Amino acid sequence: MEGRDESVTKHEQLLQHIEHLKIGTKISVRKLAKAMGVSEGTAYRAVKEAENLGIVITKERIGTVRVEKKPRNISDQLTFGDVVDIVEGHVLGGGEGLDKTLHKYVIGAMKIDAMARYIDAGSLLIIGNRDNAHSLALEQGAGVLVTGGFGTSREVKALADKLALPIISSRHDTFTVASMINRAIFDRLIKKKIMLVEDIVARKPRVNMLKAASNISDFDELSLETGNQHFPVVDEWNRVIGIVSRKNVEELSGDQPIEKCMTRHPITVGLQTSLASAAQIMVWEGIDFLPVVDRNRKLVSSVTRREVLQAMRDVRNQPQLGETFEHLMWNGFAEERDAEGKLFFRGMITPQMATDLGTISHGVLTSLMSQAGLRAAKDASGMDFVVDNITTYFVRPVQIENPVVILPVVLEMSRRACKLEIMLTYQDLLISKAVMALQSIDHA
Repeated sequence: MEGRDESVTKHEQLLQHIEHLKIGTKISVRKLAKAMGVSEGTAYRAVKEAENLGIVITKERIGTVRVEKKPRNISDQLTFGDVVDIVEGHVLGGGEGLDKTLHKYVIGAMKIDAMARYIDAGSLLIIGNRDNAHSLALEQGAGVLVTGGFGTSREVKALADKLALPIISSRHDTFTVASMINRAIFDRLIKKKIMLVEDIVARKPRVNMLKAASNISDFDELSLETGNQHFPVVDEWNRVIGIVSRKNVEELSGDQPIEKCMTRHPITVGLQTSLASAAQIMVWEGIDFLPVVDRNRKLVSSVTRREVLQAMRDVRNQPQLGETFEHLMWNGFAEERDAEGKLFFRGMITPQMATDLGTISHGVLTSLMSQAGLRAAKDASGMDFVVDNITTYFVRPVQIENPVVILPVVLEMSRRACKLEIMLTYQDLLISKAVMALQSIDHA
């Protein structure tokens, strides 16, 4: 590893080496360790991070392969290639069509003439070893997924190659592959809804920064040009070494160096940091500006509290995509108000919320009360909050299919914080009680 930048760790050198490999190259941990002069453990860790970064994947019976990183703009439509990975299948024919997208799948549990009405171009027929149905689907522009580990005839394979429509075989049964595809679609919808710092950065045309050698006059000039009051400070290798704000320089003269007044060792985020995490960091640290860096701590961009909050509000206004466990738990609760206009929530304890003993899970109980508290704080102030701490007391058990009421009461409210008492009752009996403290993410 001679001749390389000594400031770069062996781990980073391995990642850079993997990034420069040709797409499609097979990667062996042992060979990588030998080629780079490192231990196999170090090479393995680099390969796993490369997998997390999306530049390599591990395929069954093939091994680890260098691939092109997929763009962030996740589509809610699967490709036939995605289906191959999801159902752990292999391609029997029509491999050139793996990049095509499918808009629906059809389970072939009917006679051929009835099946034909449901198959159209861009769909996927899930069926067993019925060669005539395979041909029908291909001729109508659909791909085919053969379940049970069965194959197909040479004629069907040739037709699939000719039409560039994949025919895939999976060892799983029809019900299992349909469930696997459904799960993948829901997961993709949820991921699409979760916004990352990368989504904001992609829309920003340029990065505004100051060098360590810059002075106060440079700050004033850049601030006047951009209208911003915070800037990252970088060294000669573009690594973030500090942040400077208007507050840092307001009493200093124009020729004084930025390096003397900047805030050193600033908190930073990466491109894959979620906006919710970025918002919480800003709340807990009391800051309004975060530099965005790569894994070498080199500056990529920056985000402000206003940008993060606006993006989070925008995504809330979109139609609900997919359902997380939290959404599934809360879906059964309705918002109501008493005669005095106080907000409370009424719902049913479903079997999915229960423990093996048939009573509600303490984790679910805490989540329900947290959701009620956050909604009550939002209703009272119009602001968004994050949970700072919650103390929960479990008084008595509640069984599944019991109707419960969650009553949040605001104890104290300010621009920065909110304190609540939350009670969960069943037939006017206290089941659980919590005291929760929230911090506002809207406060600048």
